[in-house]
Amino acid sequence: MLKIATAGVTALFISASSLAYAQVPGAADTAKFPDARIEIVKLALQLTPEQMKFWPAIEQAIQSRSENRQARIATKIETVGARRDAGVLDTLRNRDPVAFLNQRADALAQRSSDLKQLANAWGPLYQTLTPDQKRRMAALTVFMVREVRDVIESEEDQ
Repeated sequence: MLKIATAGVTALFISASSLAYAQVPGAADTAKFPDARIEIVKLALQLTPEQMKFWPAIEQAIQSRSENRQARIATKIETVGARRDAGVLDTLRNRDPVAFLNQRADALAQRSSDLKQLANAWGPLYQTLTPDQKRRMAALTVFMVREVRDVIESEEDQ
């Protein structure tokens, strides 16, 4: 039975890989990526009806985190565009390292808050997971981190 479950999860990971890439053709379309991840996690964990009661909080935390990330990306694109219009010399003359540090601190604080919200949302559900579901979640976490890293690297190469 364990071999069948492992084969099923492996097949899911392989098919999910193409789904994740299909959902993220470019930086402007990354808002669809969390929806794909949410569906993959739900399929992989095979939650019981009792466990599904905890799912809306997790889904909301994932969506909120994604929306905040999109807002940070949009701000960066706007800032880079304005600097590009100003020219290299003007940008170097007008740089403000203190403002940069404050902006970076604000972005990190937002990311920290989003991650804490996500961890708090997962806590109650994680306590109800079976050992098999916990193993699938661990494998899925490693898989998703690699997928996200690969997508980010491929976008940087373009």
